[in-house]
Amino acid sequence: MRKAGRPRAFDPDEALRRALMVFWERGYEGASMTSLQEATGLTAPQLYRAFESKERLFERAVRLYQDEYGFGIRDGVPLAEAVVEYLDRAAREFTAEPGRGCLVSTGSLATGQDAKAAAAICRAERDNALAGLRQRIIDAIRQGELPESTDAEGLSRSVGALIQGMSVQARDGATYEDLAHIVTTARALLASSTAVPAPHWS
Repeated sequence: MRKAGRPRAFDPDEALRRALMVFWERGYEGASMTSLQEATGLTAPQLYRAFESKERLFERAVRLYQDEYGFGIRDGVPLAEAVVEYLDRAAREFTAEPGRGCLVSTGSLATGQDAKAAAAICRAERDNALAGLRQRIIDAIRQGELPESTDAEGLSRSVGALIQGMSVQARDGATYEDLAHIVTTARALLASSTAVPAPHWS
């Protein structure tokens, strides 16, 4: 009799990528172990051996998401232009395949007690993004792009709220053209408040 062959080794990177797509589509709590098994082709014991827990798998998926799909506000350009470019990219990315919305913004909203770890992972990423925005605005104040009276905390949180709101609307089915209205409004407000000409994209 022929001996049974060794089980084919799975690719952990590919399994993680497939798990990311499940989390991105369904959120943390909506991604059941059954759906993760179906997507990765692994049994529950195999998933736990490879990734320790669902929370750990989600953490690694968020890291992969940030590496491949994440973006921040650009340095080296006037603040108004950078913010509008940031919002415009969000509008495009959030309404394009492979996912809709931002995993970090909406992937763990409305989580229960059993998902505290996942919520903390996303909150930490949002806090990092907010800190980057705040520092960029503080730099603009120091460089004279914005008045010294500018509320850096309030402005950074306002931009962050726009990003998170755009993510929610994208998950609800908003198109790029829908979200572009937000970008147009932000462009007009920033151009008038900073006296910086509105940027143009082809």
